[in-house]
Amino acid sequence: MTKLSQAIALATAMTAGLAITTTAQAEVEVAASVAVSNMYLWRGQDLGLATDSNGNTFGGVPAISGDLNVSASGAYAGVWTSSGDATNGQEYDLYVGYGIETGDVALDISYWTYIYPSGDLDDIADLHEIIASAAFKGASLGVYYNIDQDEDEGTDYFYTTLGYEYNQFSATYGIQTYSDTEDGDYSHINLSYAYNDNLSFTLSQIVCADLDEDENGLDRSLKLL
Repeated sequence: MTKLSQAIALATAMTAGLAITTTAQAEVEVAASVAVSNMYLWRGQDLGLATDSNGNTFGGVPAISGDLNVSASGAYAGVWTSSGDATNGQEYDLYVGYGIETGDVALDISYWTYIYPSGDLDDIADLHEIIASAAFKGASLGVYYNIDQDEDEGTDYFYTTLGYEYNQFSATYGIQTYSDTEDGDYSHINLSYAYNDNLSFTLSQIVCADLDEDENGLDRSLKLL
């Protein structure tokens, strides 16, 4: 699932909101959420899995996440945090953005900083992305641009999503593309069903990858979140 969707509306979240009206009649909304899942699913990968020196995977731990979001007149900012990353440990994300809706069209742009205070990989201890998205009725397009482009540190990538939502069902096709082809581009499909506001299910499958599983460490198994 995308960080943008997690911050704005976690399907498995327990949410609470507060509305404040200022003298300028601008409504400020403060919302918080907490979610529990059986894995940290990130762009088709279970980040709870780690690989040892022999290439064997282990881990697969549940994830607990939460966020605090403040919004007013289309602008928003907040913090999102999650456990469940076997390699980099606890994650803290700071974000700020702006979104508008006109009829059936919705546009959004945001800036994200991903922080891993206890991460084992120093080269990705802090990442920064600009995320732009557009939606028309049930269809959506998202582009994630990493502004820390560096082939030597493995951060030279783009991530693109195509999605469609109908009632309680949604589908997302994600493409992770690296400038250095040796890193191995891949794509995945997520199919989700929201049973209610607090419970959802997602099937995720990597469908195409440039390298074999033993070369890039991608887990090709079907995942149920």
